[in-house]
Amino acid sequence: MAQRALPEGRYSKQSRRPLPKWTRWALLAVAVAVGALVAFVGYRNLGTKPIEAKQTAFTILGDDRVQVSFEVSRDQPDRAAVCIIRARSKDGDEAGRREVLVPPGNSVVVETTVLRTSKPPVTGEVFGCSYQVPPYLSTS
Repeated sequence: MAQRALPEGRYSKQSRRPLPKWTRWALLAVAVAVGALVAFVGYRNLGTKPIEAKQTAFTILGDDRVQVSFEVSRDQPDRAAVCIIRARSKDGDEAGRREVLVPPGNSVVVETTVLRTSKPPVTGEVFGCSYQVPPYLSTS
């Protein structure tokens, strides 16, 4: 069987030279750094949160008020926290919002608050919590 000749100028006759050692080490260092960054970002976004809250109950008190009960779990019970509670109307709009101070205490606490609303509410919920308490809510 005859061997086919390759078109001239399209393929190189010389083989590729291996990368220098320092280039291989530099590529390895970059790969490790990128992997560490991805792991850190993943841990920050998907790891356990220092403070979490969930709505436990809500009661419609009228066309302009809703009562919301919620449970706060935190990893630092000696620190005050703030939780944002909101009410939604039938069309999904936010009808009311309130910041609630959660004073230092137990690691798990249950709080209850009443929100005034601009539209008739259909639900009350916890938007989120943080340890960054604004000065106007501070107890000290």
